[in-house]
Amino acid sequence: MANYDYIVIGGGSGGVATARRAAEYGAKVVLIEAHRLGGTCVNVGCVPKKLMWYAAQIAHSLDDARHYGFSIHGHDFDWQRLKHDRDAYIQRLNGIYLNLLEQSGVTLVRGSARFVDSKTVAADGQHYSAPHIVIATGGQPVLPAIPGAELGISSDGFFELEQQPQRVVVVGAGYIGVELAGVLRSLGSEVTLVLRHDQAMRNLDALLRDELMTHLRDSGIHILPHTEVTSVSRNPSGGLHLTTTGDGLELNTDTLLWAIGRRANTESLNLAATGVKSTPRGVIPVDEWQNTNIPGIYAIGDIIGHHELTPVAIAAGRKLAARLFNQQPQSRLDYHTVPTVIFGHPPMGTVGLTEAQAREQYADITTYTTRFTALYHALSEHKPKTAMKLVCAGSKEQVVGCHIIGEGADEMLQGFAVAIKMSACKSDFDNTVAIHPTSAEELVTLR
Repeated sequence: MANYDYIVIGGGSGGVATARRAAEYGAKVVLIEAHRLGGTCVNVGCVPKKLMWYAAQIAHSLDDARHYGFSIHGHDFDWQRLKHDRDAYIQRLNGIYLNLLEQSGVTLVRGSARFVDSKTVAADGQHYSAPHIVIATGGQPVLPAIPGAELGISSDGFFELEQQPQRVVVVGAGYIGVELAGVLRSLGSEVTLVLRHDQAMRNLDALLRDELMTHLRDSGIHILPHTEVTSVSRNPSGGLHLTTTGDGLELNTDTLLWAIGRRANTESLNLAATGVKSTPRGVIPVDEWQNTNIPGIYAIGDIIGHHELTPVAIAAGRKLAARLFNQQPQSRLDYHTVPTVIFGHPPMGTVGLTEAQAREQYADITTYTTRFTALYHALSEHKPKTAMKLVCAGSKEQVVGCHIIGEGADEMLQGFAVAIKMSACKSDFDNTVAIHPTSAEELVTLR
């Protein structure tokens, strides 16, 4: 039996962050991970997705170049080279994560963790014991329970594609479906997006939802609302044949990409040995301090079922380490007003309350909106719109929500998120001198 102060199950962003910080505070830490370090974000999520998004943005820039006086007579795109270079970069990141753990003095155990009891974990043929154990095992994509579902791929499978598919059907209305559909279309694939309801990203503010649907259609993505795939089969040509609900619509495609949700990775943990509660989808409920229902066992990251964002997992892990090992009993993550970006084409950024949420919480709500063509598109034939909304509450018009869709939304949101976190009011925005000419200046000149 090896004894430690802190056992971290899972080597994703949250697990590595809490392990390193705890070790820096003097704790004896062991981290258990069976797969590549970095978890979903580094290997099959944020990082490789953003690299693909950059490639798609470059494709747009090449199309726009002629409007700025450049003579470009066609250009080739090499999917295999992009994949090779992307994968090599991810491998380097895996090595960086390993070095960071070693430098922090964290013991790394390669293997699958399984609880023996509430204080003991088995992995790689050994038992490890600690008074504090954190579960940070993340999630994995799910496939629907329909005939032939296994013929499709998940977001994980997207990053394994050696060739760019000519025709793709993407099923899903969330972050992953919207982002990957946009990348594929921008790089030249024919894309059909299948939605169970009438809109994608239905949890966003109405302004963003409406503008997103316009951008998706204008990009050439074929959208099938109120539709579900009911079966998948292989056709004689080697492609896929899909039957759907509705009017009996049938689809033929080269690749089917499922983006219908994720489930928490808890099946192999033997939680029953600890008494830790979990939902049917494997989610582990926690309180505001990351505590599960069993003292000494905690959970962070996607495993808790909300705010499934890498920076959230990192922040929660660091706060937990400070509370447990650095005499900071009040250290915890405030999950209110967390900013997030959807890397579509163009990107969308949102922080705080939607207008609908604000009207449920406050009696006095004022909104400020704008819709315009960004200067970048002044010379282009295609003129996509940028749209913004500020949601303000009370007589002082405290800004409780900010929503942006348009070029640069991903970069401009961070600064405004700071202001909103500090309880800035509309007057504070008004009193800030605009930076001209930018799209961001619209947020401090709204009337």
